[in-house]
Amino acid sequence: MKFTTFGDKFTAVSGILQLMDDLGRAVTGGGETIMLGGGNPSHIPAVQAHFRARMAQLLADGGAFEHLIGDYDPPQGNPAFVTAVADLLRAAYGWPITARNVALTNGSQTAFFYLFNLLAGPRADGRNPKILLPVAPEYIGYVDVGLTDDIFVTARPQIDFLDDHTFKYRVDFDALPMTDAIGAICLSRPTNPTGNVLTDGEIERLRALARIHDVPLIIDNAYGAPFPSIIYNDVTPVWDEQIVLCLSLSKLGLPGARTGIVIANERIISAIAGMNAVLSLAPGSLGAGLAHELVRSGEILRVSRELIRPYYQQRAAQAQAWIRAEFADLDYYLHKPEGAFFFWLWFKELPISAAELYARLKARGVIVVPGHYFFPGLSEPWRHKQECIRVNYTPDAAKVRAGLQIIAEEARRAYAAG
Repeated sequence: MKFTTFGDKFTAVSGILQLMDDLGRAVTGGGETIMLGGGNPSHIPAVQAHFRARMAQLLADGGAFEHLIGDYDPPQGNPAFVTAVADLLRAAYGWPITARNVALTNGSQTAFFYLFNLLAGPRADGRNPKILLPVAPEYIGYVDVGLTDDIFVTARPQIDFLDDHTFKYRVDFDALPMTDAIGAICLSRPTNPTGNVLTDGEIERLRALARIHDVPLIIDNAYGAPFPSIIYNDVTPVWDEQIVLCLSLSKLGLPGARTGIVIANERIISAIAGMNAVLSLAPGSLGAGLAHELVRSGEILRVSRELIRPYYQQRAAQAQAWIRAEFADLDYYLHKPEGAFFFWLWFKELPISAAELYARLKARGVIVVPGHYFFPGLSEPWRHKQECIRVNYTPDAAKVRAGLQIIAEEARRAYAAG
């Protein structure tokens, strides 16, 4: 049996497949593995209590639960939830949006599959536009979603050294390959994998580029404001009809519900609804049902601000202290943690590749993600890509500390061997 080129592409070894396979095996494998590679949110009791209470309400309601599991929603998503999202964002930020500017998808990964293939790849006019990633490294999940290969372009970032062991990536605007061959600009904020948060000034410059070239600016807000607000800087969320804002319920605590939220102009929303109908009939209803009251009441903003963000910020501070203690004798740099779930560790002049370090750590029961997967569109040789790993600091604290100790040991062994 032979597959098509489509089949070959989506069954080939990929970074996201490796990541999710590692995550699934760690979750179901009996608890021995120290899983520092995935993006699963923590089980925060106070947040889970909200969803448990909401499920109890649905079960007690005369027909709400049966409707939730027994009826298709429209291809655009649950109308009441879509309206609640539009109302919330209009009230919170004054954005001129209605329900016609909101669509749901079966998770953010599906949303990016739709958006990237809608805006990049072969066109009827013979053009073949690409997605510009203004700063690399970027999210591993973007890499393989294009129906055609090589849909991304990017440039090396500027690197600011903040102190002896901390640095930050910044957009190198002078190096950006912004040409008529670009179909959209895309970034995650906070950035997965680094926890980098592009400043309001950087966002404004990218908005200006998008306007000049008349292309969408896609902002992946899976960890950002207004929810789940796992972002430690003061930022100003922005939206206009040139912007495609992608939100998610996953990092709020509902990854299993697979609910992505897209805020965009009506043409893009109509296209997403059409693709939902063809590929899924309709987006799932569970996430919308469980989160509806939180969104409708605006309570989701308080939960994000007062429960979710402080929890992760405390975990980040604790893990950063462990890194300073365990890595003190190593030539390492940590990207300044500004949000999301991850530390981005850079071992300067590491004698082995990030892939080899990953393999050595996996043999000792510690799962991380090697950094070379996070540079879509940057094909030029750059040793830096092989000197970095992504580490999740949100699992059980004892496991995080034990995992960091093992990472330090293996890095120390690699440096010693030369």
